[in-house]
Amino acid sequence: MLLVILMALVIPILMAKFNLRNIPTAVAEIIVGIILGVSGFNWVDTSNSQLNFLSNLGVIILIFLSGMEIEFDLFNKKQDSQINPVKIAAISFLGIAIFSVSLGVVLSILGLFKDIFLASIIFMTVALGVVIATLKEKEILSKTIGQSILLTAVLGEVIPLLGLTIYASIHGGDAEKLWLIILLFLAAIVLLIRFKRPYLWFNKITKQTTQIDIRLAFFLIFALVSIAEKVGAENILGAFLAGIVMKLLEPSEATKDKLTSIGYGFFIPFFFMMTGAKLNLKSLFTNQAALMLLPILVLAFFIAKLPAALTYLKFFTKGNALAGGLLTATTITIVLPTLQVARKLNAISQTQSDAFTLAAIITCIAGPIIFNSLFKLAPEDKIKEKVLIYGANVFSVAVAQELHNKWYSVEMITDDQEAYNTYKSRVESLVYCDNILATTDFNYDIVASSGSDDERNYEFAKKAKEAGTQRVIVRQKQPDANRIAELGQLDIEVFNGYSARTSAMRALIESPAFYEILTDSDNILYDVKIQNHRYAGHQLMDLSFIDKITVSRIKRDGEWLAPHGTTVLEVGDEIVYTGKVEDADMIRELLSRKN
Repeated sequence: MLLVILMALVIPILMAKFNLRNIPTAVAEIIVGIILGVSGFNWVDTSNSQLNFLSNLGVIILIFLSGMEIEFDLFNKKQDSQINPVKIAAISFLGIAIFSVSLGVVLSILGLFKDIFLASIIFMTVALGVVIATLKEKEILSKTIGQSILLTAVLGEVIPLLGLTIYASIHGGDAEKLWLIILLFLAAIVLLIRFKRPYLWFNKITKQTTQIDIRLAFFLIFALVSIAEKVGAENILGAFLAGIVMKLLEPSEATKDKLTSIGYGFFIPFFFMMTGAKLNLKSLFTNQAALMLLPILVLAFFIAKLPAALTYLKFFTKGNALAGGLLTATTITIVLPTLQVARKLNAISQTQSDAFTLAAIITCIAGPIIFNSLFKLAPEDKIKEKVLIYGANVFSVAVAQELHNKWYSVEMITDDQEAYNTYKSRVESLVYCDNILATTDFNYDIVASSGSDDERNYEFAKKAKEAGTQRVIVRQKQPDANRIAELGQLDIEVFNGYSARTSAMRALIESPAFYEILTDSDNILYDVKIQNHRYAGHQLMDLSFIDKITVSRIKRDGEWLAPHGTTVLEVGDEIVYTGKVEDADMIRELLSRKN
């Protein structure tokens, strides 16, 4: 047991030392397990009850964390473009399911593997954890192609899990109890409703010595796993539902980070290494039929995901579509528990199980490497925020010209013919529109209504907000209190030139140093919202670039926080900081990446 714990510590260190970034850690752990287990030195006792308990707990936590990876916002998000990730993923997975069943039939006809249902389940699985890690590394998780691949992977984990539950019930002689699985889903819904409101309170009272959020997570795991076993479902289905419930409770990034640390830091390596340790490659290589099965299985895993690549090809570049399709071929997290269940039911021989496992390992190594080699960011993926400015005048044109073209794609629109003729040579994107209030295209991240007429600005801003624009700014030269209150209720930001000038003068009198920061061309004041999950859950003092900037304030959930070195960052935090232009620019790029 001590050897396995030691290897769990040594493996990531050696991978970092030899720069083996393209090989998933899970695969490395399985390979080490093979070396130490029955196929190699036989130093690991695969019958050890403690190791097997930790291995079983590891797979439960692995599936729990997979459930927490599902982004439900993708299903609710309004799709403005013709490229709909939900639709793309659904079509892709439907094709994968058809191909998987077909491959199962072919293997059965050839006499290589008789169980069509089990083969279909295995071939349609996708390693959600590996896919997410790869997409995060490429920082395209928020892009349309990233969302499409992610949702395909989600379906490739959820559907096979349900299929495995049905398969196990039928082959385990509990088919008549299959309807009881509904009770498991009802229990998950009850737990979600029961803890939704208290969880907000838990966040306020939790402390270092109680860690209520972590205790709740493990309660959900064991509660739903126990119910799953009672109703005849697989325990991993209960773990997956526990992960979904935890995700819907909207845990903080710090909580997610702690759960990930507990899982991948201790329990999950036991599962992967014990899987490798139990692999008997000696018997596999001496069995001619099983050896012949291996290359066929590897090929089948890739062929099964061909529909995904063909679907992506209709919407994305050839290289990226092929890369995405090959990435979905990575399959290990659900394959291993599936094989474990199949062995318990005596539905598969140990040699066949080893062949499937080795084939899954090969796809898990090849998929991310090929993806990283083929995938290239499309030009549209590099655009940060789309801004529409209504009104062409001295003020708005100056703003459009000063907005950083690295961060913003700016378009201007005006209904003033004279203004259009005056400024069209200075602003390339300026468009004339005779009836501005008839505009229906508001596919922008920010709309600034900055014409010369307050009433027209007000109407245009309201129209943009009603169309679903996230941020709308309206210029009001002479606003009254009622209008400001109304705009505030509509979540429309108000800009008033007089107030801005007054505030600037007051700042110059009261805080000349602050005013100097605002007007300094060498140092710049930045406001950035953290969207890069890589920096969430970390303390300010642990950031590698913290010595290059000064953090002034942090806005979280509408409240301003005084920053300290121990302040833990979360996704959605709005940070106000200063620094030299080059450094501040680079740091804003890092923090604002939607990863």
